[in-house]
Amino acid sequence: MTTMLKLSAAVLGVGLAFSAIGQAEAQTKFKFTLDWAFQGPTSAFLYAEQKGYYKAEGLDVTLDAGQGSAGALQRVATGAYEMGFADINALIEYNVKNPNQQVKAVMMGYDAPPFGAYALKSSGIKTPKDMEGKKLGAPVFDASFKLFPAFAAKTGIDKAKVQTVNLAPALREPSLKNGSVDFITGHFFSSLLDLKKIGVDPKDVQVFFYADFGMDFYGNAVIASPAFMQANPNAIKGFVKATIKAWKEIAADPKLGAMAAKTRDGLTDDVLELERLNLSLEKNVMTPWVKENGFGGIDPARLTRSAEAVAASFGLDRAPKADELFTDAYLPPKAERMMPFK
Repeated sequence: MTTMLKLSAAVLGVGLAFSAIGQAEAQTKFKFTLDWAFQGPTSAFLYAEQKGYYKAEGLDVTLDAGQGSAGALQRVATGAYEMGFADINALIEYNVKNPNQQVKAVMMGYDAPPFGAYALKSSGIKTPKDMEGKKLGAPVFDASFKLFPAFAAKTGIDKAKVQTVNLAPALREPSLKNGSVDFITGHFFSSLLDLKKIGVDPKDVQVFFYADFGMDFYGNAVIASPAFMQANPNAIKGFVKATIKAWKEIAADPKLGAMAAKTRDGLTDDVLELERLNLSLEKNVMTPWVKENGFGGIDPARLTRSAEAVAASFGLDRAPKADELFTDAYLPPKAERMMPFK
């Protein structure tokens, strides 16, 4: 090899090295917290990561499990995470109390809420009023638990007559089964299937879906911290775009989501997670409104109404408007958000 060729090769090698470094530096790194464990309903995030959809948008995302959908808000609000999947209703109280540090949702995941309360039929709890004098067990950051005061106000429960017990997430359903608590709260696709997993026949469970009692709330949404929204708007747009792409593919073939959860956690029961995912898609994601308007957005009037109901039940001095809780500035066009309804 001539000296000139050697020099050219060396220059090319250095150029490629600097190009690789530049590409690595171009990746925006941030942390994203899920609301719960690595399960079917949130497998779109896992699938997007595993398929390289985030990387294709110039993102280096660390995905962590959560301890509750209201707790995910706390992680983002405190700056421990830049983004998360959290209960949008938790934003209502937080944003009213922190007007200068408002966290906003940038993509709606659950157009219909998964919130509920559950008792064994043997407990004698047949109506919401029967919960008075009983013991409620749940993780304190569980969204259904946080919204229980609103459910109580809606159904006439004197919440002062309900004893609450803070449970670790893994102990919630076992505590109901062994009788140490009388009823629990949680996302229906979590609690019902987790009870089934430990041997409780679904026929023996008394179910109280909050939505069945006129609580027309939204559920979980992708949220972002104020600092991250200001500094990295393109990263948020890329993350939302990649996540919607993944959710659409999983809606078309839910087995992809169940396998994504199992890939992330080898101990995952993919059959159970497929069932959990299908429940979530049917009840929370693929709604008539989403069919008409596309995935990821919200109806501002509906969100404002639900904020008013939450504010009243929590005794807040005001109810935030929809634009204080949600922005559609990071969503792709409607045509890219239409789900594959069958």
